[in-house]
Amino acid sequence: MENALRIVLFLMFFSGLTACATNPVTKKSELQFISESDEISYGQKNYLPARQSQGGDYSVDKELTEYVQSVASKLVAVSDRPYLPYEFVVINNSVPNAWAMPGGKIAINRGLLYEINSEAELAAVLGHEIVHSAARHSVKKMELDGLLQVAQIGVAIAAKDKKHRDLLISGSAVGSELVSAKYGRNEELESDLYGMQYMKKAGYDPSAAVILQETFVRLSQGRKLDWHEGLFASHPPSEERVEANKSTLAMVGAGGEWGREIYAKKMAYLNKTKPAYVAYDSGIEALNNGDNSKAAGFAKKALAIEPKEARFHELNGKIAFMQHKYQKALVSFNQAIKLQPGYFKSHLMSGLSLMSLDKKAEAEPYLKRSIELFATDIAYNMMGDIAESSGDLKNALENYKIAAGYNSEIGRESKQQYFKLHFNNQPHKYLKFWPDNDIYGRIYAVVQNPTNMTVGRVIVRITKLNPNTGRAVAQSQPLLIGSGIPPGKVGSVQLQGVTLRHSDELRLFRVFIEKAELAE
Repeated sequence: MENALRIVLFLMFFSGLTACATNPVTKKSELQFISESDEISYGQKNYLPARQSQGGDYSVDKELTEYVQSVASKLVAVSDRPYLPYEFVVINNSVPNAWAMPGGKIAINRGLLYEINSEAELAAVLGHEIVHSAARHSVKKMELDGLLQVAQIGVAIAAKDKKHRDLLISGSAVGSELVSAKYGRNEELESDLYGMQYMKKAGYDPSAAVILQETFVRLSQGRKLDWHEGLFASHPPSEERVEANKSTLAMVGAGGEWGREIYAKKMAYLNKTKPAYVAYDSGIEALNNGDNSKAAGFAKKALAIEPKEARFHELNGKIAFMQHKYQKALVSFNQAIKLQPGYFKSHLMSGLSLMSLDKKAEAEPYLKRSIELFATDIAYNMMGDIAESSGDLKNALENYKIAAGYNSEIGRESKQQYFKLHFNNQPHKYLKFWPDNDIYGRIYAVVQNPTNMTVGRVIVRITKLNPNTGRAVAQSQPLLIGSGIPPGKVGSVQLQGVTLRHSDELRLFRVFIEKAELAE
C-alpha cells in the first residue's frame, strides 16, 4: 500500500464523619500487592505518556503552571505522604478535568482552570487529587483488578475512513485507564474528607470545597458534554458529597484564605487568550468533519490571538497535510516543534509528511523522537517501513511486531506486514512440505499452505541422501510451483528424470523450500 494512503489515515466506607475515624491514607493494607517502589515507578513511567495523550503540557504561560505548583506544594506539605515525588502540571486540554496517578503524579486541565474562581477552590481540586494519590486509590484498583504489571501507556491512532488515518486525536478520548477510571463512592468521599483537612491545615477556607461541589452538582444536572467527558466521568458529583462536605466543614471549621484576587491575576492571560482555544477546538472539529476551509479560518483566528501556541501551528500543519501539501505542512509542524519541542504530535506529523514525500531517511529522526515522547502504532509502523526499505530485516520485524500489538486498524495492518516479511524470508517456518510418489514411481515435491493467505510462487529443491551416511549426494535444480497455493490447499511439482524402483526409496528424498512469497 502506498505510504500516503497508509499514513493519512486512555477504603473507608462512609456512613458518617467523626474526628477519630481511621485514616486510610496512612493505614497499611494487609492485601497490598504493589509495593510503594512499584507504585512510584508506575507513576514515573506513565506520567509523561498520559500527559502527551491528553494534549501535552500547557507551556505558553509558564507562570500559571508555577502558580498551580506553588498552591499544590502547600497542600503536599500537610499531606499524609509528603515524601512522595509529587509533580503537578497544567494540561493543554479544554475539557474540564483533573487526575492523579500513582506516586504523586497529578495534572489539572486548562479547561478546569477556567471554571474555578479562587485559589481556595483550586486548592480544593488539588487537595482532592493529592488524596487520591496518597491513599493509593488507583493502585488499589489495580490490585483488585489483578493489574500488577508496571506497563507503559501506548496509543492506537485510527479514524473511521481508512484513507484518513491521520492522527487528528485531540487527546480527550485517549489515555490510560487510570486517568479515565471512575472512582467509587467511598474513594470520592474519602478524598473530599482529607482534601478539606489538608486545605484547613494549609490555611485555605474549606468552605470553598463545599461551594465547588455544589457548583459541580448544578453543572452535572445541566448535562454539559465536555464536563461529562472529563471530570464528571471519573469524579461523579452528588448531593451526598455536598452533604458530606458540609459535615466535614462543621468538623474542621470554616475560615482561611480564599485568594480570589491572586487567582484572577494569575489567570488573566489564560482568560485573555481563551477565545483562541475556543477557535482551535472548533478548528479540530471542522477538520475531523472534513471541512478544511472552515478549519483554516479557525486556525487563523487562533493564531491572530496567540501566535506562541504550538497547537495552533500544528493545526495549520494538519490542514495542509490533509490537502496533501506536505512541504507546506512541514513548515507549520517545525514551527510547532520550535515552540514546544517536548510534545510528540508535531514530531510524528513531520515524520509522516516526509514519508509522504518519500524522504524516509529524513523522516526517521522525527519518528524516533515522537516514539521517545509517546509511542504510537503509526510511528512504529513507519519505522518498520523504513527499516524494510533499507534491507534491515531485524529492525523492520521488531517495529512491525510492536505496532502489531496495538488494537487498531494500523495494528492489524502491521500484523500482516510482519507476517508477510517474516514469511517471505523464512517460508519454511510456515509451510509444510514433503516428498511423495505416484503409482508409477514419479517423485513430487508437495507443499501445503496452512496459513490464511495465498502463497504465490514457491521454489523448492529435492535432495537425495546416502542411505549409509545420511548425507546429501544429489540435489535437483530449483523447481517452481508457479500457480500459487490458496489457504489450506496443496501444490506440487514433479522431479523430472528420476523414478523410484521401490516405494521405500522415498525415505531417501528430502524437500527444501528455497523461496516463497505471499501473493499481493
